[in-house]
Amino acid sequence: MPNYICITCGVQYAESALPPEHCLICEDERQYLGWEGQKWTTLKELQTSHRNHLDVEGPELISMVTEPKFAIGQRALHVRTPAGNVLWDCLTVIDDRSVAAIQALGGVTAIAISHPHYYASVVEWSRALGDVPVYLHAADGEWVMRPHPAIVFWQGETHELVSGLTLIRLGGHFPGGAVLHWAGGARGQGALLTGDVVQVGHDRKTVSFMFSYPNYIPVNAATVRRIVDALEAWPFEQIYGAWFGQNIKENAKAAVRYSAHRYIAAVSEAD
Repeated sequence: MPNYICITCGVQYAESALPPEHCLICEDERQYLGWEGQKWTTLKELQTSHRNHLDVEGPELISMVTEPKFAIGQRALHVRTPAGNVLWDCLTVIDDRSVAAIQALGGVTAIAISHPHYYASVVEWSRALGDVPVYLHAADGEWVMRPHPAIVFWQGETHELVSGLTLIRLGGHFPGGAVLHWAGGARGQGALLTGDVVQVGHDRKTVSFMFSYPNYIPVNAATVRRIVDALEAWPFEQIYGAWFGQNIKENAKAAVRYSAHRYIAAVSEAD
């Protein structure tokens, strides 16, 4: 039986003879139902019309995006370290070229996902890359639409995948919303891979924080303070966001502090 994929969010579901009646992720208020109604596809169908494009983002870091754009359009990032490699976030489309490129770079020790909107075809990626574990925060376990033994639900506020690559739970967008701290990034000054848990602005100088991006629902000031506090102990010079090109290449920690101050001022009552 096929594993149907929601065309709007790109998340792959468990095997079923017929498409599911609903996409629970898209019916949540953080997401939305496609304007033409609920539609489904399969990986086999997508592989005939889409392919992944790879780019070098910097030393030991490559990105992958699907062309033409599919669903949300996020990128995945492959990080290499002496202790092991990690695939951060995920794409729906998986093809032989992408898998071969990752394997040529040393494969991966693990896959880690920032939040449920990017669960995509993560089980397919795990299988293709050697049945590697997939790390999702336990607080978002209800949003797993294709359960699988490879999925590891981590708990708490941080989890070290390998030396120098650590998951940090920030919440905000989802209760388990996480970022990946890369100690060796930015030539040893540290980098954050954030998805849109910390969203890089189009100015590529600031960030923002939202409960729902498509429906314009902000988080509150207390949540932003907690996110900034959770990042305070971690050094980072750069941020790599959810979409190609949305990177902050210098002074990223100062950018987060400034952006949080600006955000809190905007949502607070005037004196």
